[in-house]
Amino acid sequence: MMRNTNVRKLTMCAMLAAIYVVLSLAFAPISFGAVQFRVSEALTLLPVFSPYAVIGVTVGCLITNIAGVAMGITMPMDILFGTLATLIAAVLTYLLRNVCIKGIPVLAALPPVLVNALVIGWEITFFFLPEGASLPGFITSAVSVGTGEMVACGVLGMLLVYTLKKTKLDKKLFE
Repeated sequence: MMRNTNVRKLTMCAMLAAIYVVLSLAFAPISFGAVQFRVSEALTLLPVFSPYAVIGVTVGCLITNIAGVAMGITMPMDILFGTLATLIAAVLTYLLRNVCIKGIPVLAALPPVLVNALVIGWEITFFFLPEGASLPGFITSAVSVGTGEMVACGVLGMLLVYTLKKTKLDKKLFE
């Protein structure tokens, strides 16, 4: 029984990572760059159902960022900073999973928005802006990334969580 449970958890992590990668690369033109909207970031809310989702989305982000570098659409530092931002956001989302409004973990959408706005906003400002690092550049980058994250997590992610709970698929997929 223990072996089946471990295989199931590993399979869930692999499937989430694969879905994250496919969504990111399918929408590659809007998934990378200073102005970005990663549809796959909606998956960073899945840790509200299982701590193993933290691993799945983090590995998915890592693979996506490696692919982005290999395709020449992002820089190598995104492998570190982008993946680290996703890991931190997913862990914080997991920790906020029980803070609910009408049964929906609304606050769980905040960590991906805030962490990515700050980390990726800083990364873009420091490494990518032609005029160099500046406070106005950081604010612009952070707001841009945060806006994309708000749509991906606050709208798509919350819709995903709500739908999984409403249809009780959360129980079937994550228990």
